[in-house]
Order: sequence, then structure tokens, then C-alpha cells
Amino acid sequence: MSLEKFLTESRTTVLKRWFDAVVDAYPPETTRLLKKEKNQFANPVGHNLSQGMEGIYDELAGGLAPEKVQPHLDQIIRIRAIQDFSPSQAVAFIFLLKKIFRDVLGDAHTDEGISPQELLALETQIDSLALLAFNIYMECREKLCEVRIAEIKNRSFRLLQRANLLAEIPEHESEFKKGSTPIT
Repeated sequence: MSLEKFLTESRTTVLKRWFDAVVDAYPPETTRLLKKEKNQFANPVGHNLSQGMEGIYDELAGGLAPEKVQPHLDQIIRIRAIQDFSPSQAVAFIFLLKKIFRDVLGDAHTDEGISPQELLALETQIDSLALLAFNIYMECREKLCEVRIAEIKNRSFRLLQRANLLAEIPEHESEFKKGSTPIT
């Protein structure tokens, strides 16, 4: 059996184990909801996790083109970036794949003709996925910080307006006339 055939045949098993491992990082009540509720509107986080993971798996099995896998990673990382996860926890779900692949494959890789080089290549691809996921996480966090800063600025401006503490500077006072020097 080749690695490609293994990835195709074990897709359902690996995805189920991977999803279960990812949602087990959440509190027990949340875990139950994420596993039980299949409706995308009643459980948007679980739906996006599942869809994103399927896309990542399919891209990994098909050769892992970064431009094709990025939307699937983004689908998951955007959620994890706003949740109470540290950066390492937010991208750790990628590394769970290594253990799951090893568990599902077991010792069969030697019996089935899957070489250690193929397994190493697969694990290297998973490492690349993790690096890409971290980049996406950092972009999401930067955008989140920008939104928060803009909101704070807007609130401060509105408070100053309400307190009548803002005054407009007339144009003729804010510009220096040509040839004049500023007072220092």
C-alpha cells in the first residue's frame, strides 16, 4: 500500500479522531455541543472546524499546495485567534495529525510498503502546515488589535465630543504663511 492509498482509505477514521482530539481541548460542555450538534447554524464553530479540517486533510493527501490549503487553515485559525488560546494552543491542532497518523497506521507501514521516507515527508508537510497556521494566526491577531485600537480611538473621540472638550483649529492658524518661521 502506498502512502497516498493509506491517506485515501483512512480519511474518515483520521478525520473523526482528529476532530475529537481538537474539540477535547475545549471545556466539557462545549465539547459535547461541538461533537453532538451537526447543524451549521446551531453549531457554527463545530461546522467550520469540521469543514476546515476536511479541506486541510484533502490538500495534505493531494500534495499540499500552500495557496490551496490556506483558506482551510484560515477557516479554523480565525476562530481560534479570538478564543482564549495561546498561540501555541491555537496551532497545536495541526501537530495532533502526526500522532493520529502514527496510531492509525501503527506498524502496518512496514507490512504495507509505506517507507520511512514517505512518513518523514508526510510529517514534514504537517510541520509546514503548522508554520503556515502560525502566520495566519499572527495576521488575525494583528487585525484584531487594529480593530480594538480603532474602537478605543472612536470611543475616546466621542467622549471628548460629548464633554465639549474638542475644538477645531481654524485653517489660517494651523498653516504657516510662506516665508514666516515658526516660533520655537
